[in-house]
Formats: sequence, C-alpha cells, structure tokens
Amino acid sequence: MSKQDGTGRQVTAAPTDDTSASILHLDMDAFFASVELLTRPELRGKPVIVGHRGARSVVTAATYEARRYGVNSAMPMSIALRRCPNAIVLEPHYERYQEASRAVMAILGDVTPLVEPLSIDEAFLDVSGARALFGPPYAIAQSLRARIAHETGLVASVGAAATKFVAKLASSRAKPDGVLVVPEADTAAFLRPQPISALWGVGAAVAERLERIGARTVGDVADLPLAALDAAVGAAAAGKLHELANGIDPRAVTPTRLEKSIGHEMTFETDLHDRAALDRELLRLADLVARRLRRGGWVARTVAIKVRFGDFTTLTRSQTIAEPTEVAQRIATEARALFAAAPTQGRGIRLIGVRAENLLPTGAVARGLWDDDESWREAEGTMDALAERFGRGAVQRASLLSTPARRRSALSGQDAPPASPASPEPPARA
Repeated sequence: MSKQDGTGRQVTAAPTDDTSASILHLDMDAFFASVELLTRPELRGKPVIVGHRGARSVVTAATYEARRYGVNSAMPMSIALRRCPNAIVLEPHYERYQEASRAVMAILGDVTPLVEPLSIDEAFLDVSGARALFGPPYAIAQSLRARIAHETGLVASVGAAATKFVAKLASSRAKPDGVLVVPEADTAAFLRPQPISALWGVGAAVAERLERIGARTVGDVADLPLAALDAAVGAAAAGKLHELANGIDPRAVTPTRLEKSIGHEMTFETDLHDRAALDRELLRLADLVARRLRRGGWVARTVAIKVRFGDFTTLTRSQTIAEPTEVAQRIATEARALFAAAPTQGRGIRLIGVRAENLLPTGAVARGLWDDDESWREAEGTMDALAERFGRGAVQRASLLSTPARRRSALSGQDAPPASPASPEPPARA
C-alpha cells in the first residue's frame, strides 16, 4: 500500500539508450480509484476515496488529490473524511479491478514472457531479451505506459534498474504517471540519499534501532560495519540490509508465482453475538473463497478461521482435511466446526474470516471413487456458470438471502471479492 501524494516525484526527463536497467517494475497509479473514475469521468481532478462509509470501514484507495489532504490507503474512513471533508466516496467494485488487471497483465505479456505479478496492479518484467525488438528499457517502459493508457484508460508508473529492489523503489519515486531509469552505474548514487525506510524490511521498529546507531539514510546503512548492523538488527536481517543498501539483489524475475492461501474477512458494524448469523457469515465467506479457488484452478488442503473479539484479541484455528477441496460447502463445514470448538464463550465477535491454505493445482488431485462432495461440486459449478452468464446476483444460496445488514468489511488477506454495501472491501492499494 502507498501513502505517496506525488510530492518529491523523480523521473527520467529525456530518452536514454541505457540497456543495463533491464528489470522493470510497473505499478498502476491509484489503481482502484482510477478504475472507478473510468465510469465517473466527471470526478477526475477531485478528491475521491474508494471504500464504504461505515464506522469501522477503511480507505481502500484514494486519488492523489485526496492524498494531498493526508488521506492514505488502509486509514479508517472516519479519519479520512475528517481530513478531507469534501472527498467523494465511491463504493468499490472488485470485478472491475480484476478485469482491468487482466488487460494490463496481457499487455505486459506481449513484450516479454518474463512477467512476475506481485499483486493485482503491479509486476516485475525482465526485458533483457526484448531489447532487440522493442528498444532500450526506457523505450519499452514508455511504450507499455502508452498502450495501457490507450487500451484501458489507466495510468502506470515504471521504474527500470539492474535489480528488482531498485526498480521497485524507482517506480515509487516516479509516481504518478512517470518513468525513472536508474542505470546500473548510477545505483549507488540513487540509493545513498534515500531514507532507511526505503529498504525492504525496515519498519518503524527496525528504523528506530538503526537510527540509534546513527543510520538515517541508505548510504549510512551501506557504510556501517556488518558487525554493527548485526548487533542492531540481528544476523539474518543485517546481511540482507547490507546487500540491499549496496545495491546487491540477485533475485531473478520469476514468471510463476503460486498463491499460498486465499482468504476473506468481514468486520461487523457492531459486535455480533447471534450464532445463526455467524454460521451464515462463515458460509458466505466460504463461498467467496471457494469461488476464487475454482477460478484459479486450486484446491485447498487446509481450512482456517480467524476470529477477532470486541476487545481486539484475536484467535486463529486451522484444520487439514482428508481430501483437498474447492467446494464451499466443505470449507464452510470445516470452518463452522473450528468456530464451534473455539473458546468464544459467548463473546461478541468484531471480525470473522475464512482462509484456504496449502493450495494445490486442481489437476494434481485424484478424486476418490466415492466423492462425498460430488453433488455440491456440481451445484456450485452450475452456480459459477450462471454467474458468468448472467452476473453474480443471478443465483444465490437460499440460506444467504437474509444475511445481516450490519456488516462492514475489513481488508481481506489476499485479493477480495466484488464489493457492495454488504460485502468485503478489496485490499488497500497504491
């Protein structure tokens, strides 16, 4: 997620023939908000926030105009509206974001097969093999941005460097709507003045430890003896930080990125005690998880739940099941059993979540001769087909027709489903 508002923007002003910066990091600008503005063009140039207006809702995304008021992704909506009372709040529509993401990733794949998606709106590309056809990295970056703008109406920023770390840092400095090329020979000069927070893995706690030993910039970290870094942050972190600060990052662009888990969570407007309503919510979340499993061609070996109480204490429980599944009814059954066995003791529930873990490709699993979930699998497959043809509202489980109206969403663990006033929000994005 990003808190950038466009100040301090740094771009490569003139075309460059440098070929050493062959790793690109392409990041869509204010992606969710920008997609929403495709259908609301009259709001361009105005402070727009994507999210719900509920008391416990958070900002999913914000335009740069809103960010200049101090509005950030993942900020409580109440705080965001205090900072920017004239902001226009739009409900999120995740299906639109997925469709736009697929279009962008397809464009990237036309340039090189070496595309590593990091999330719905960003990816690494290795264009070293594409230079003969499309020119140096700067030209490729500008061509990609122009095509994305022409075909989707969206804006992307690109960083180009010799390593993934520097390319990602460069794209963040180029936002919004820019390209920044960092030639390999200029890596140290680019990195040294950056704040230590620019280093991957440096959060507030690590930054405080580094500042205690006099390190405030990446250059300071690069100059520190490894023993001093080790004493401050530990051996494992010290080695990684020392390498990054010196521009060393041997990781290659990896086209295949396997999902480790798929999950959805829901935060309620007021703490929920009704067990029947919680059971319905577990089924609804299981439905969302299972739909994404099927769409991605996955089955799950483990089902997990997350429960947060009114006092913000949180518990998680998981169960590995005998037969990997992508069936919502099976996931819901396991989730309900986990919840029933958890020590909730009648406490009010603030948030509940369902997650599928230990994923395997569907084709890697052989079904038994007797498949207990076969009828549900067929029914849910039919529901998928109807939703694909007529839209998600065309068919719905009867048991979910009376879901509580007091729900508001939390950030989901990975991606998130299409959102409505009574469904989860997408994760906050840059």
